[in-house]
Amino acid sequence: MTILHQNTYCTALLTPCSCLSNGFVQLISDGSVCAEALWDHVTMDDQELGFKAGDVIEVVDATNKEWWWGRVLDSEGWFPASFVRLRVNQDEPMDDYLAHLDGVPEGSGASVGRSLGPGLPCKEQMRANVINEIMSTERDYIKHLKDICEGYIKQCRKRTDMFNEEQLRMIFGNIDELYRFQKKFLKALEKKFNKEQPHLSEIGSCFLENQTEFQIYSEYCNNHPNACVQLSKLMKIKKYVFFFEACRLLQKMIDISLDGFLLTPVQKICKYPLQLAELLKYTNPQHRDYKDVEAALNAMKNVARLINERKRRLENIDKIAQWQSAIEDWEGDDILSRSSDLIFSGDLTKISQPQAKNQQRMFFLFDHQLVFCKKDLLRRDILYYKGRMDMDQMEVVDVEDGKDKDLNVTVKNALKLVSLAGDEVHLLCAKKPELKQRWLRAFADEREQVQHDFETGFSITELQKKQAMQNASKSHPAGKPKAVTRPYYDLLLRQKHPALPTSLPQQQVIMLAEPKRKTSNFWHNIGRLTPFKK
Repeated sequence: MTILHQNTYCTALLTPCSCLSNGFVQLISDGSVCAEALWDHVTMDDQELGFKAGDVIEVVDATNKEWWWGRVLDSEGWFPASFVRLRVNQDEPMDDYLAHLDGVPEGSGASVGRSLGPGLPCKEQMRANVINEIMSTERDYIKHLKDICEGYIKQCRKRTDMFNEEQLRMIFGNIDELYRFQKKFLKALEKKFNKEQPHLSEIGSCFLENQTEFQIYSEYCNNHPNACVQLSKLMKIKKYVFFFEACRLLQKMIDISLDGFLLTPVQKICKYPLQLAELLKYTNPQHRDYKDVEAALNAMKNVARLINERKRRLENIDKIAQWQSAIEDWEGDDILSRSSDLIFSGDLTKISQPQAKNQQRMFFLFDHQLVFCKKDLLRRDILYYKGRMDMDQMEVVDVEDGKDKDLNVTVKNALKLVSLAGDEVHLLCAKKPELKQRWLRAFADEREQVQHDFETGFSITELQKKQAMQNASKSHPAGKPKAVTRPYYDLLLRQKHPALPTSLPQQQVIMLAEPKRKTSNFWHNIGRLTPFKK
């Protein structure tokens, strides 16, 4: 069995599985306990049990702390205890069962619900268990990062005949930065940890003080798919297979392949919100740590949202590069030189100085710039580049229906783009009032996104831009018609929710219990281009 989850956080009892009472072990052995899957578990071994979130699993054996044996329909196998929540008699959640036991008189033999430890009420004992598990997994994680840095990276740098720095950066990302940060974070946790009375520990502030630094996980998570591709190529060569295995044995690491080790940081950042949610659940509102834990939970959810958003943006840049490569007569810098997201797109009538001539154009609003194109008269699926506007230097003005003083023309459903220097004025007219309002909201969204990117430090590296443009040029060889075709956009639409590589477990998705976030309009906007009818 491939074990990828050493010392994973057990959400089944919302406390470590080792704290299961003898009564529960008996229930499980009697086949009386089932578990509900909290999220997907993709089978990575023929002895593991695959299931989807929401599936009901019959728990057959729970003697191992981290891996349980269970049954779903006709399939049996091992599965991580941290992926499920126990249910009693298939319909009573474990939390309700514990609450029920709290109300049972002492003589009834169900005192396990009131006290899970000597002298501590149930809730305080559960809090102590969660605190202990957080500390334990954090220490194990530090050792894990150390093993990667010293066991693999250090040895790879010695073999300049096999690896260059660019390759190592591609495979390991910024894991050395994660290691340095996590060591500092663990020290902060140790200072707040009460060894004698863990339930009194106040660790919420540690997460709050480091919430900005957790954002370095964004770079690692974004690079991880590339790392898997690069590693997969090397593992086809025997000398690299033997080298990586020698590194593992020399460092005395457990029997997991390198790609399994490199997945751990992605899983780790997912688990913080889950751990904090359980810590909050077992923290009394009167506890000195309650407000900090509550704030820390929200902070770590925001970190996960930010990582998700950055991942989405990086996935988009290839599509944007392909879009540019399909435009005829492109001039000037690549769109990726300043932009990484399509905010909105659609047809508008453009009226500009000095002739005030009406022009039907297709507009694409990206962050920082507005690109406009002309449709081919005969082939409406071909777009010709006609120009762009720097939105950092433009002010958007809502224009009332009637005669415009600047251009001396009568307009309807119009808005105006005026340069901050005042030397450039463009009138844009929509076909309907509701479309005009949608454009006004889109321009406001663009400014908000630019400001948010500035505050969070989001940027795309030159290497990522270069790679995206190279990939796009391969898809449009010289001399091939560059029509914006239906198959191309159908492909984009199918990839609105791209599937994870089948070689990787599903739980690598950022935020296993993902919070709601604002839906991206990127694919909807691209979809507006299809079909172009003659």
